[in-house]
Amino acid sequence: MKTKAVEKSKVDVLFDKYAESHQNHTNEMIHWICVPLIVFSLLGLVWAIPFPYLAFLGKYNGFVNWASFLIAFSVYYYYKLSPIMSYLMLLLICLMSFFIVMLEKWELAGGPAVWLVCAVIFVGSWIGQFIGHKIEGKKPSFLEDVKFLLIGPIWLLHFICKKIGLKY
Repeated sequence: MKTKAVEKSKVDVLFDKYAESHQNHTNEMIHWICVPLIVFSLLGLVWAIPFPYLAFLGKYNGFVNWASFLIAFSVYYYYKLSPIMSYLMLLLICLMSFFIVMLEKWELAGGPAVWLVCAVIFVGSWIGQFIGHKIEGKKPSFLEDVKFLLIGPIWLLHFICKKIGLKY
């Protein structure tokens, strides 16, 4: 009896390709810290770009900003790869959005600007990423294909899914 080879999903093929430059344990640990911080800070930076007042939104004006488009694009991309991953990322983005709103409140109370906090996190996290890849001895995947900037966050999530037995 012949067994049919199971074809890998598109997302698993991308995970395998991404994993090629993420074999070193130290680099992986750096990614567990820096990738979520990059996502958070990028979301915050885009969130902080002034958005025009749209009268038709009424009292909901503050709920739509440039980050809304970034969120919509990325969640759609994730959905095309794996609906489960898109739902998980949307939950994480909602959590990150909560903390960005907290940063906005801190700024209004006299704290630093949201864009400044996010810029510091963004730069520091990218420095960490490049240190990790220097340790790894391999260049970051996104230098070959920019879509790997979106794969990094769900690559981390797929380990959590595997750990808890959630099929993605």
